[in-house]
Amino acid sequence: MNRSYTTELVTDDRSFAGLAPAWGRLYRECGAATPFQSHAWLHSWWLSYGRTGRLRLLLVRDGAELVAAAPLMLVRRPVPALVPLGGAISDYGDVLLDDGRGDRAVAALTEGLAAAARTALIDFREVRPGGAVERVYDRWSGPCRRVSDSLCLELPAVPMDELVARLPSSKAQRVRAKLRRLTALGVERRIVQAEGVDRALRRLLELHQLQWQGRKVTSEHLQTRFCEHLVRSVGPMVRSGDAVVTEFRLDEDVVAVDLTLLSRRLAGGYLYGAHPRLRERKADVAVMLLDACAEHTGADGPGTLSLLRGEEPYKYHWRPEPVVNQRLLMARRRTAPLMSAVVCDVAARRRGKEAVRRWRERDGDDS
Repeated sequence: MNRSYTTELVTDDRSFAGLAPAWGRLYRECGAATPFQSHAWLHSWWLSYGRTGRLRLLLVRDGAELVAAAPLMLVRRPVPALVPLGGAISDYGDVLLDDGRGDRAVAALTEGLAAAARTALIDFREVRPGGAVERVYDRWSGPCRRVSDSLCLELPAVPMDELVARLPSSKAQRVRAKLRRLTALGVERRIVQAEGVDRALRRLLELHQLQWQGRKVTSEHLQTRFCEHLVRSVGPMVRSGDAVVTEFRLDEDVVAVDLTLLSRRLAGGYLYGAHPRLRERKADVAVMLLDACAEHTGADGPGTLSLLRGEEPYKYHWRPEPVVNQRLLMARRRTAPLMSAVVCDVAARRRGKEAVRRWRERDGDDS
């Protein structure tokens, strides 16, 4: 073990809550961190989704100072594994590493993870390219595998007029017309202050449910536990500058609410709700939201404007760069068979999706 650092495996919920100040300092010192690694997001997620006895927070300290952390939980199925906190509602998973600490902190975290894993696989999903955990993966001495995970779409962090200028001239003209239309309609937007965030988020979820009424929606967004997590986490994130909530008003009514998450390197539109009345009035909601999100990027802000996970057709209108998240699997010798089972499952699911896609294409051709 590296003598300069000490490691600790925290399994107690109350200890997790008390880590907020030290975690916040470490989060600020980790350039690769996304908002999904902030203490407010992860602790709130644990309160809504965690299971008693499963918490595994690996902490690395230099004296009293927290210099690295791996926020994990133990799952039993489909194989015993340590997986990042945040689950399916978080677009990125990662560890935190103090950028100023160098390889010794990486070594300590890697050794600590190997000891914590014991008979479980380490399964880091949704790692953004350049994530801090890649440094652990590169140092890992046991069996390891890297496979592709979700696709994210990213834009340069430039003002809206520069995003429009990247488009072909005909599309750019249509977008400018849509922006003028929003102005003509009298759509006004304002940043919600911390004291109004709870109310605004509840309105966001009401509008989100309304906009998807009668269509396929992500069912988790309608659950009470998701609402509680969002309300509990975003207020502190707004106060610390890790989130912005924007309200859009039309005729004095709040007709849309957007939640954008922020970190040193990226800004990402996480979730929004919009009243169908906007589309009835010929307002382009996607243009409206991107215009608002682009305000939080620039010279002093994040360098990437992320459209986060998903390949919705409207996103491709902006000519984004596709960026594939990685799934990093790390095992000890005794758990190598678990890793092989996961890799085989990933390959089988991928083949299944490809077969369904080809079948749908053939079915469309036959019709």
